[in-house]
Amino acid sequence: MPDTVRLTSLAHGGGCGCKLSPAVLRDILAGMPAAGAFPDLLVGAETSDDAAVWRLNERQALVATTDFFMPVVDDPFDFGRIAATNALSDIYAMGATPIFALAIVGMPVDRMPVEMIRDILAGGASVCAQAGVPIAGGHSIDSVEPIYGLVAVGLGHPDRILTNRGGRAGDMLILTKPLGVGVYSAALKQDRLEAAGYDALIASTTQLNTLGKDLPGLAQVHAVTDVTGFGLLGHALEMARGAGLTVELDAAAPLHPGVEGLARDGVRTGAAVRNWASYGDVVDLPPELEEWRRDLLCDPQTSGGLLIAVAPDGAQAVLDLAREQGFASAALVGRFTDGAPRIVVRQF
Repeated sequence: MPDTVRLTSLAHGGGCGCKLSPAVLRDILAGMPAAGAFPDLLVGAETSDDAAVWRLNERQALVATTDFFMPVVDDPFDFGRIAATNALSDIYAMGATPIFALAIVGMPVDRMPVEMIRDILAGGASVCAQAGVPIAGGHSIDSVEPIYGLVAVGLGHPDRILTNRGGRAGDMLILTKPLGVGVYSAALKQDRLEAAGYDALIASTTQLNTLGKDLPGLAQVHAVTDVTGFGLLGHALEMARGAGLTVELDAAAPLHPGVEGLARDGVRTGAAVRNWASYGDVVDLPPELEEWRRDLLCDPQTSGGLLIAVAPDGAQAVLDLAREQGFASAALVGRFTDGAPRIVVRQF
């Protein structure tokens, strides 16, 4: 076994772990039976939400999710941190608080040093410790390529669970993290990412979305999701469909430092192209919008920010709370309007 192993090289395609496209996922799930026979299942698979929710009693609901992927960086500790942060985000996006996690581990043990595997698990455990939850168990297999993630379990109040379908006409949309993680990751694989960009990538993808657990206390907040593999356009479209409304998005949503230059130079992900092919037919773009900016609106965000639908009179309070909790780039990026479920991109 070689002494030095580049982690992303162990994954086919250099570390791709992208979600199935929305269209493919819909086709796969089309034949699945509905879960309507279980009245305590408050949120299931039907709404493309971030986690499942089961009512335990009048004051408690169990929130459960799972997320895992192949390496997006070569440092094993950082990979573990990113994967764990990404998985816990789905709990926070439902307005819940995580209580424990289970590890999902698939590693090519014949090609990876044991120390590297330990570092991946240690990175995930460090994030869970930061979130105040234990990794209480899990499952491991010998796999063709490295895979790591979590089953995350949390608690929330059954009457205050936040889903992606509660948006109302007039609501503003707030995004708590800038876009461009996918471009950073693509540039890293092409050896075109400078040290400052790598630092920004790690800082963003390991920042826990703990803000989410505080949002149920704000009556003006109506819906939440986190922006991950489908990009800002894809996850906003899920919210539009859930609410039965049109979403208008700002073409100039905030970007991580240096991302615009990389995108203008042609750095993009294959997932951004697949995302656009999957949902571009229900997105209206300004005729003058440049292709690189469209790609960034479709850019997959590993461990991305929260997308929050809030009444106009509560938007500033949410922005203030986000910035107090370290989301310095939190910004208004759109709004809900009357109309058929689709996305209209505008130059605000």
